[in-house]
Amino acid sequence: MARMTMIQAVRSAMDNAMERDDKVVVFGEDVGYFGGVFRCTEGLQKKYGPQRCFDSPINESGIIGAAIGMAAYGMRPCVEIQFADYMYPGYDQLTQEAARIRYRSDHDFTVPMTVRMPTGGGIFGGQTHSQSPEALFAHVSGLKTVIPSNPYDAKGLLIASIEDNDPVIFLEPKRLYNGPFDGHHDRPITPWSKHEFGEVPEDYYSIPLGKAAVRREGADVTVIAYGTMVFVAEAAAEESGVDAEVIDLRSIIPYDLETIEESVKKTGRCVIVHEATKTCGFGAELMSLVQENCFYHLEAPVVRVTGYDTPYPHAHEWEYFPGPARVGDAYKQVMEVA
Repeated sequence: MARMTMIQAVRSAMDNAMERDDKVVVFGEDVGYFGGVFRCTEGLQKKYGPQRCFDSPINESGIIGAAIGMAAYGMRPCVEIQFADYMYPGYDQLTQEAARIRYRSDHDFTVPMTVRMPTGGGIFGGQTHSQSPEALFAHVSGLKTVIPSNPYDAKGLLIASIEDNDPVIFLEPKRLYNGPFDGHHDRPITPWSKHEFGEVPEDYYSIPLGKAAVRREGADVTVIAYGTMVFVAEAAAEESGVDAEVIDLRSIIPYDLETIEESVKKTGRCVIVHEATKTCGFGAELMSLVQENCFYHLEAPVVRVTGYDTPYPHAHEWEYFPGPARVGDAYKQVMEVA
């Protein structure tokens, strides 16, 4: 085991994948010589050469389009969109081409490509560097969407994504990039939770897509979260005194309905937490799934705690961000229903 930040774990995943399979290539804006704006690809060009790790023009549609073509002809591109906010020019290629090729070709062609994107707040980047657009990808049949919450999962899930034969959107929470986050404060701290944050094997391993993890067992309420919100959900349990069972979804498409059902049927209550805006966020889909599959086990209405329906602010990022106080209030709200 080695101590790794999420940045280092993501880099290690690409390194392992490139070492095992010469069909894996990495490209995007500034990912070659510079090593990426967050240094996730640092050293890969030097190790594997400019034919396998290279810079692209500032053209998200071109990055995605090139990756689709390469993947359809047998390569496994892992491309970086510098910020998730920048993916909109490439959204047409993702939704109309990458997501459809297996269906359109009757399985003659697949596109085993991975699109990495830093997502969410954490750098006070304001409205064009802090968005959480996961619901836009989850809505599109043919795409898989993955969001890790810690370095160990980031590496294992990214390797699984690169090896998957369908297009995978891999969203990396920026707030978790450089170190542990305890959910209580906007600052890195020493590890405190049972996640053993940062303990990552240097060798190859993978984590299956579509399998959630129970990060905290509890009896009072089921909390469904992913990415940074996993730690906020745990912090809220500590501060509120509510015995919350925290489920880290890890991938939202495919999702792990079995783990969700088992937990909700045990606790009888459910709170859903995500950083994205509330209206049409992925939490709405999760609410529907819980309602459809666990209705007769629910003892209170399902509650969502989310970002606000406004552009992501700059100076007031922490006020926008769903913190443990808001999440804890939701726990207490569902517990008050007899």
